[in-house]
Amino acid sequence: MANATAPIQQLTALPPATGRAGLAGTIGSEFTKLRSVRSTYWTIAALFIVSVGFAAIAGFAIANNLHNNPVNKAGMDATQASLGGFFELGQLIIAVLGALTITSEYSTGMIRTSLTAMPRRGTVYAAKLGVFTAVAFVVSLITSFVAFFVGQAAMSGSGVSASLLHSITIPANGVQNGPPNNVTFNGTIVISPGTVLTAIIGTALFVTAVALIAFGLGAIIRHTAGAITSAIGLMFVIPIIVQLLPDTWRWDIIRFFPDSAGRVLSVTVDQHNPHLWSAWPQFGVTLIYAAVLLGVGAYLFRTRDA
Repeated sequence: MANATAPIQQLTALPPATGRAGLAGTIGSEFTKLRSVRSTYWTIAALFIVSVGFAAIAGFAIANNLHNNPVNKAGMDATQASLGGFFELGQLIIAVLGALTITSEYSTGMIRTSLTAMPRRGTVYAAKLGVFTAVAFVVSLITSFVAFFVGQAAMSGSGVSASLLHSITIPANGVQNGPPNNVTFNGTIVISPGTVLTAIIGTALFVTAVALIAFGLGAIIRHTAGAITSAIGLMFVIPIIVQLLPDTWRWDIIRFFPDSAGRVLSVTVDQHNPHLWSAWPQFGVTLIYAAVLLGVGAYLFRTRDA
């Protein structure tokens, strides 16, 4: 009786490689990572709620104040009031997301997997940076517009709300004569839609730059708590300490700190601080901080062990 033999399966060769992973594929991978973790959504939600909520509260408070003290209408910057939440807490929240974007992989050890899949570290760093910058700017821009509209809605009827559709005229100076409602206004200030739009976009750019500063610190420190603490120290603590210095030192130093741009970018009524540069040169200082930290972070990302 003949023994039955099992057919021998022929192994086929693997298809030849058609190329290698590049920047486009790495960008897709980094975007998947960013949107697949809950911390991204919680942080974005916190930025939105805090910034828009601040605009609503500030708007209602200003409307009530102007109803009782109409003299305060003179020189009131409604746009800056609506965007104030970004400079109080918003920049801190986005800094947390910036640090988490790069430090979270070090804390979990996933950075080794990422670099195994894409050994070209410069490509990985560029992809992380590009994806995060785009997300941070889009989120900041949308939130800035929503905060502006909510704040202006809360201030509607107060006589000082701004607009993106037409110019607004507000009194330049006011003098109270006796009772609160007996006010004499002198001069006018015209706020154009272009000025308001520039303030909104400038606010989004500033918040994005702060996020990039935190991203750079995260790449350098590679520890979430350390990166967030360093960002808080740079953007909040050190500027407070500088305020304690004598005026002759303080006014010469303050313009060289990255947080100073937040004091001028959202301004639509000319109240320029003589100790600061104008909006875009002052914003350039913030960008220099971001560029230096990102550059150092890129160098260390490529040279240190994962």
